[in-house]
Amino acid sequence: MAAATGAVLKTALSLRKSEWMGQALRPTSVNTSAQSQSYNATALSVRAGAYSEELIKTAKRVASPGRGILAMDESNATCGKRLASIGLENTEANRQAYRQLLVSAPGLGQYISGSILFEETLYQSTTDGKKMVDVLVQQDIVPGIKVDKGLVPLAGSNDESWCQGLDGLASRCAAYYQQGARFAKWRTVVSIPNGPSALAVKEAAWGLARYAAIAQDNGLVPIVEPEILLDGEHGLERTFEVALKVWAEVFFYLAENNVLFEGILLKPSMVTPGAECKDRASPETVAQYTLNLLRRRVPPAVPGIMFLSGGQSEVEATLNLNAMNQAPNPWHVSFSYARALQNTCLKTWAGRPENVDAAQKILLVRAKANSLAQLGKYSAEGESAESKEGMFVKGYTY
Repeated sequence: MAAATGAVLKTALSLRKSEWMGQALRPTSVNTSAQSQSYNATALSVRAGAYSEELIKTAKRVASPGRGILAMDESNATCGKRLASIGLENTEANRQAYRQLLVSAPGLGQYISGSILFEETLYQSTTDGKKMVDVLVQQDIVPGIKVDKGLVPLAGSNDESWCQGLDGLASRCAAYYQQGARFAKWRTVVSIPNGPSALAVKEAAWGLARYAAIAQDNGLVPIVEPEILLDGEHGLERTFEVALKVWAEVFFYLAENNVLFEGILLKPSMVTPGAECKDRASPETVAQYTLNLLRRRVPPAVPGIMFLSGGQSEVEATLNLNAMNQAPNPWHVSFSYARALQNTCLKTWAGRPENVDAAQKILLVRAKANSLAQLGKYSAEGESAESKEGMFVKGYTY
């Protein structure tokens, strides 16, 4: 049984690696039902250990129909920039007030299935003494946690970055699980104007794979996020070409690290032109290229594709998501948005207690819009001019 399983896995890995630059992935040929049954019977046991069943249940719960992820995991420094944009000082009290506004929005769980937190928020309480985690759970929202330690320069590359944080990750994940987190997120980036170099792609893929294996070993569903930055003048085809390369490498190393595909979530970039490209793409074109990327690279076993917005306007991100859900596909295609859910909400709040109710209603409007987009039922009719403003920041880090 073990020999048959190993043969199937090696064949699959070889195929993924050889199709580096964009040929459609084809299933490996398994000639006997015995081999197939052998692989299926042992697939879970060789992967995520004692947490396998829980990981699968959590991933499916987050990837539930009509719901997506609220990403509120900005570092304290980045949260400070957001607060500064509305004239607030970067203090723990102000960060607490804003994050409390988000998690306590009445009815948020109708549209949001998971929320990614920064470490401070995971251990934080509301002003009336309730743990932020408990507030989320009461809303039927799964708490998640950002576990990477940020981007740093990658020596030997073309001025590119790598993501640090593997040291001590196992003990941190175990502690986060005890605190109530049930999924994790690790973000690394790939820059098209800077290459991307083979070194940067390999470092991103290997780091994501090691993180995913460690997170699963400690009970956390890993969100795998190699963000392809919007920086640059390149067109849609170039983004597609790079994304094919990146995701081939990512899944190769995920398989090598025995990551349970049924117990992960992906957070990819949509296939869009660079932010400075003169030729823009319609939602239908973005959907066509992005879904083609998924078909060529992502195993149907992966339960949820939770797209990042990457600096798109609130409306643009929602329109593109809606277009991807106009036709059936093997995955739960949804959202994991930060700015594309919070931008207008933050401005409406403006740091004033009397504006909390209005800001929460705006958050629910955006969450409902993306819920409808996940179901392929969204219309941009009646959207405000502010929600159509782009939010691209060159070299965005957080």
